Amino acid sequence: MLLYPAMNDLLKNVPSRYMLVNVVANRARKIAVEAEHSGIPLTEKTVSMAVKEVADGLIVIDPNSEAEEA
Repeated sequence: MLLYPAMNDLLKNVPSRYMLVNVVANRARKIAVEAEHSGIPLTEKTVSMAVKEVADGLIVIDPNSEAEEA
């Protein structure tokens, strides 16, 4: 199975796999809610959209700020 983008590319913007799952799931939920409120139909899955945002560097997590919130 080929994964795009590669896990190494995703982990450049997020410090751990566990945090990556949480960030992507959280962003996917936000995308779904925004689409529902605006009435715009989505052409691809929200998780795929969130993963692309992380890969493109649109979502970057600072490990120090996350540790303070938890």
